[in-house]
Amino acid sequence: MNNTTKPGPTLKLLFMVTLLLFGNWSMAQKNVKLSSPDKQLEVVIDLADNISWNVTLKGSNIIDNAVISMDMGEGRILGNAPKLRNQSMVSKNEVFIPVVPNKDAKINSEYNQLTLDFKGNYQLIFRAYNDGIAYRFIDGNRKTKHVLSEEMTLFFPDGTSSFFPEEESFYSHNERDYLVKSVADMQKGAFCSLPVMFNTKTAKVLFTEASLINYPGMFLAKTTGRAMTSTFPKYVLKAIPNEAFSPDRNQIIEEEADYIAKINGKRAYPWRVFIISDDDRTFVESNLVALLSDKSKITDTSWIKPGQVAWDWYNANNVYGVDFEAGINMDTYKYFIDFASKNGIEYVILDEGWTKSTTEIMDDNENMDVPELIQYAKSKNVEIILWVLWKPLYENPEEILKLYSSWGAVGIKVDFMQRSDQYVVESYEKIAEIAAKYKMLVDYHGAFKPAGVERMWPNIINYEGVRGNENNKWTNAITPEHNVTLPFIRMAAGPLDFTPGAMVNMNQLDYETGGPNYAPLFTRPMSYGTRAHQVAMYTVFEAPLQMLCESPTIYYKEQETVDFITQIPTIWDETVVLEGAVSDYIVLARRKGDNWYLGAMTDWTARDFEIDLSFLEKGNYTMQGYQDGVNASRNAQDYKITKKDVDQNTKLKLKLSSGGGYSAIITKN
Repeated sequence: MNNTTKPGPTLKLLFMVTLLLFGNWSMAQKNVKLSSPDKQLEVVIDLADNISWNVTLKGSNIIDNAVISMDMGEGRILGNAPKLRNQSMVSKNEVFIPVVPNKDAKINSEYNQLTLDFKGNYQLIFRAYNDGIAYRFIDGNRKTKHVLSEEMTLFFPDGTSSFFPEEESFYSHNERDYLVKSVADMQKGAFCSLPVMFNTKTAKVLFTEASLINYPGMFLAKTTGRAMTSTFPKYVLKAIPNEAFSPDRNQIIEEEADYIAKINGKRAYPWRVFIISDDDRTFVESNLVALLSDKSKITDTSWIKPGQVAWDWYNANNVYGVDFEAGINMDTYKYFIDFASKNGIEYVILDEGWTKSTTEIMDDNENMDVPELIQYAKSKNVEIILWVLWKPLYENPEEILKLYSSWGAVGIKVDFMQRSDQYVVESYEKIAEIAAKYKMLVDYHGAFKPAGVERMWPNIINYEGVRGNENNKWTNAITPEHNVTLPFIRMAAGPLDFTPGAMVNMNQLDYETGGPNYAPLFTRPMSYGTRAHQVAMYTVFEAPLQMLCESPTIYYKEQETVDFITQIPTIWDETVVLEGAVSDYIVLARRKGDNWYLGAMTDWTARDFEIDLSFLEKGNYTMQGYQDGVNASRNAQDYKITKKDVDQNTKLKLKLSSGGGYSAIITKN
């Protein structure tokens, strides 16, 4: 007996209505929306011939019709003619506790997440936070493959400008000036490293990346009109020493593949991160890069100890008034160690020159006995960090780091990577993993910006990737304006090894002649801006491993300033930005325990601020202030230290000289 029945007219009608409804639902899914928890930011994703999206803040367009895709080779392009299979939305409100707290010891992570599941075995995830949005591709294909390219083309509204860290080559230290340029007027092909900031008429956008693991770093290039597009270094097949220019550290990329990455199986790709706000203070307070990075792979992190460092290279080991010949030798470094010990400074770096040669890095030079020096330092309660070139280190990292650890060294400063291709990006993680095995800290110099591996391996305690104080040795580019640009752009990605602490300070112009009074001197450098401007960097600039760059001989003559600096922590429980404008000024407060620390810096414009101390808890506090002296406009080294009682009702008046600064240490009674 056949129990199958044909649908009657009623069932046929119901079936047709269902198809019609489903068709309308499918068409509706061509546009998918996601809002931030506070409803101020909205992302609209268009799933038509490709994947495009736009962002509005408070109803105003910020990014128009951004187009994204990934070309996985063999005709497979994630995002091309996308066919949505499923979508899901979740809201999260979590607490993240960073191992090394650059800004905050407890971070609230509140976001809405949209997951789009496409035919072709890939996903696209968008997250919307109150201070920005991010997206990433996840590919479920298990086959080994190459990523030929990744597209991200951004279209900005009319009138958008950029603080543009323009690059000349992918082969770069990523130490750039932030050039203010109109996007429309940029030359086609001009490109920059990350992070980069765009200034629309209604808000600013800072773009960077997170969870950059075993994948090349992204750069942004101008195309046409108001458009910027992603560009990447190709996978390097052959690199040879640059025999014409420091072959121990500089390379020539001789052969590249036609792809940007080799991929083994399914994986998640880096987050593309957009911090978006009409309040410049947001870019300093944001923790988005940390929140969008993978969790720590180190179980016991108790040995990861931030601190301050007495540093030799900036001052060229230039100590004087001593009865020994200064240089890279035992007596000079014992002098550095004694200085660190007397001032409670945790570390001394042995920078370039301590090894037999820059490529023979398992032996010290004829004037050094590094194991003996390390033991001397330990007897003084000081630890030693060793500088090393990236290339010879990465040729044999296990044996080298095991040796350094056996000597008693507690960290390495790795220099001259200068590349952002997949091979070098992967090396950051591998070196950090081996260093963690031997409980060693890592400071990446000659590096790209922080992009997430430092959360996975929190023994990566600092990065350079910034045009910092060492440039004073050969250029006059490190101006107060540059210094008050960095917190809003470069520091939004993570900590920066700017190496503050210069004690030879200069005004913009000589107060009598009106001419220049600054000159780059390689062995006896000076800095632009006031002494108080330099001291404020210890609170403003995030650096868990924070340098004191000046010669100990000069610091001994400036003991009052050293005594102030060495009270300032290098990690923080809470950060509040009180005033801020990109490239103009910044005033912030940071808390460590019950105590608060203020830092204020301005560009060449003298400024006055009235600061409300209502962020303090109830109670009485003693405040030490370090401020520009009344004659700082004539002599940038003029400063004054004050002391007064304050509480949460205090109104603090700050007077910053041209290129000036202010610091305060507010201690609870």
